[in-house]
Amino acid sequence: MVSEPSHARAAREAGVGLVVGITDVKTRAALETAGADRVLDDIGQLDLGGLAIDPWNLTFYGFDSVHEGHREALMVTGNGYVATRGAQGERTEGRIHYPGTYLAGVNDTASARSHGRTVREEHLVNLPNWLAFDLRIGAGSWWSEQTESALEEEVRRVDLRRGVLTRTAIVTDGIRRLRVTQTTFVSMRDRHLMMQETVLEPLEWAGKIDVRSGIDAHVRNSNAGTAARHLSRPRFTVHGDALTCEVTTRHSRVDVAFAVRQSAHGQIRRQNWIDTGTAGLLHLEAAVSPATPLRINKTAAIASSRDPAIDTAAAAALRHLDAVPPDRIRLRHEAAWQRLWERYGIEIDADPQSQAVLNLHVFHVLQAVSDHTPEGAGIPARGLHGEGYLGHVFWDELFVLPVLGLRNPQIARTQLDYRWNRLEAARAAAAEAGLPGARFPWQSGTDGTEQTPGALFNPRSHRWMPDHSARQLHVGLAVAYNAWQFYELTADLVWLADRGAELIIEVVRHFVAMAEHDPADGRFHIDGVMGPDEYHDGPPTAPGTGLRDNAYTNVMTAWSCRRALDALDRLRGHLADDLIARLDIRAEEREQWSLIATRMFLPLHGRGVISQFDGYDQLEEFDWNAYRSRYGNVERLDLILEAEGDTTNRYKVAKQADVLMLVYTLGVDVLTELLDELGYQADLHASLDYYLPRTSHGSTLSRVVTASVLAQLRPDESWPTFREALDADLDDTQGGTTRQGIHLGAMAGTVDLAVRSYAGLRTRNDELQFTPRLPAELRGASFRLHYRGQALEVHLDHARLTIRSHASSAPPIQVTVGDRSVALAPGAEHRFSLS
Repeated sequence: MVSEPSHARAAREAGVGLVVGITDVKTRAALETAGADRVLDDIGQLDLGGLAIDPWNLTFYGFDSVHEGHREALMVTGNGYVATRGAQGERTEGRIHYPGTYLAGVNDTASARSHGRTVREEHLVNLPNWLAFDLRIGAGSWWSEQTESALEEEVRRVDLRRGVLTRTAIVTDGIRRLRVTQTTFVSMRDRHLMMQETVLEPLEWAGKIDVRSGIDAHVRNSNAGTAARHLSRPRFTVHGDALTCEVTTRHSRVDVAFAVRQSAHGQIRRQNWIDTGTAGLLHLEAAVSPATPLRINKTAAIASSRDPAIDTAAAAALRHLDAVPPDRIRLRHEAAWQRLWERYGIEIDADPQSQAVLNLHVFHVLQAVSDHTPEGAGIPARGLHGEGYLGHVFWDELFVLPVLGLRNPQIARTQLDYRWNRLEAARAAAAEAGLPGARFPWQSGTDGTEQTPGALFNPRSHRWMPDHSARQLHVGLAVAYNAWQFYELTADLVWLADRGAELIIEVVRHFVAMAEHDPADGRFHIDGVMGPDEYHDGPPTAPGTGLRDNAYTNVMTAWSCRRALDALDRLRGHLADDLIARLDIRAEEREQWSLIATRMFLPLHGRGVISQFDGYDQLEEFDWNAYRSRYGNVERLDLILEAEGDTTNRYKVAKQADVLMLVYTLGVDVLTELLDELGYQADLHASLDYYLPRTSHGSTLSRVVTASVLAQLRPDESWPTFREALDADLDDTQGGTTRQGIHLGAMAGTVDLAVRSYAGLRTRNDELQFTPRLPAELRGASFRLHYRGQALEVHLDHARLTIRSHASSAPPIQVTVGDRSVALAPGAEHRFSLS
């Protein structure tokens, strides 16, 4: 007889009985109808330790070595300034575990050996581990020296509503059993503060235990492959009942300090600080019994020399440690989370799993970017959850800022300032290319210079592949798009005059200079770029040289030219005069923008299908069935083909479809109007049909984009793809990448889908516009947003949309639903029939 695993018993006793469906075809709905709680594409996605998620709790039962890194990323606690992975305190870096604490904007450059070559890269720095905790029962071995078999049971639960991670475990030495309960959180109210509370309860025995708890500074960056050390030797100093740990990044010279205070409650026999050279630990010896457990409270504060208004990082950390009474920290933290959920929460009337994962995504977006995030930090593509993509800033803000800006415009402004403060670096990059304007980097870090590695290691072939991603200049078009969207959201003319218009105009100048006029067709063409689809970096005969007339780049250039002209029109008068003088904008330059806005080339083929780039339709068709049969998951087709000595440049394939990205970014109505003004009659439905079977979804953003486009063109076909997008990180569908950090843009994108795709919300022409497109599976949705000074509540189902404004002194706003428009004053409510 095979005994039931303890974690399985714990899950069953907790009422968590999961029915899991495994399929390699799109039968999610049928399996769920048949009673499956979880539907996975591959057995490898199944967390054998056991997982359950309800609307407000993410729970892991037991232990699964394969998925531990994935769990640590999903159990991060953070506040946008600092975040800590949900690693077990007794474990250090290794094949299975990876403790990580990250401070927004603290990066460093180092050289390290990786797969036979030396690479020099800038990383988001892994900082000392303040969760370090170890114990031993009697004279036995330390918990850290034992394998996971020392755990009889373990349950880890993240309370999404309160931002608290709780771990309950039964530790045994083979004879005695000790219940360990740890509660951890990073304060959402007091950005420098973190807390861990541990309770040790012996089960039916009494005796001695030893505990070591403090800070482990023996850390490095190895979560994303390359192992590099970025920190100086730690300096530990005792200040009465507190300990400070000071480190300095080796290249960027950022000072980071932790201050820790610990209090123990129980029968304490002895306690003293230990400095091991790499760790500062409080050693406690205590007598315990079932009637006298041991309770240890650890409060930690963190500060860096990047913080404003400080003398030294260590002095600031100590000051933060004393700023709030320990018994108030958690209360303030939970109250802050309550306010955030009131502002950011989205309630959907659909299946329970979708609501639960949507809450999880909101939770992680807010832990990665909040009003605590410094303007110099930017939005790392993997959040503050790991070192994936080296902690660099990509174009993911295009997906994140709509979520933030619609609830708290000030956060969006701060993140736009990340780009504004690096405008000079972008101008320098453009000048180096011999062009005017601003060229923003595909991967950005501290100083705004290009940080994209020149090569990518392929684990399938064990070869280095050239990486030409720096040709994705469309990141600059995303900066211009985000700037205009912020203005539409806020109507802030002063910001537009001071910063927004300059961002847009400098990006436009760069792309206009790249555009070459062809007298033969009277059109403008752009050469040598890559689109969002990273499977094509050039023609098959000239890989790495870039593409000619990438549809996404060309159309967004035309759109941005119009916005540059609109910005000057909105600022007409003295604000425009000052901007024109400051940027030396000549009349003939504006005429060029106007010309390109109507004469940019768009590649088409077939009956109105938009070509991803000029020549895409001449590539070879790809045998998808054969490769899926051979490899199963073909999302990273680029790596598969390179290992075979082939290349995606040869085929009509897409990692994510650039053409669908146009629909996602601009919306059907705006894109159709723009194409008409360019003189093209494209068929968006035919384009969707063309690219759907040719897309591998090798980017987690791809399903977000596809679900959004389906919501706009074929709402009843959107929901299954939306569900797949929701589960990307929860199920780690890309096969081990989530352990390097969550995909922030994809998580934000799914949150945004409910609002901008299913509710059809757009901010355009000084209006708040709704075009609801609810699929049958989504019976209704409720959410809150801020628009031009008004706080609004929106409720919709298939029959009606209700919008209510909270009382304020803001002016009325124009709200349009379909072809009906009303002026909504603060405190008013209006109902629109959707029949």
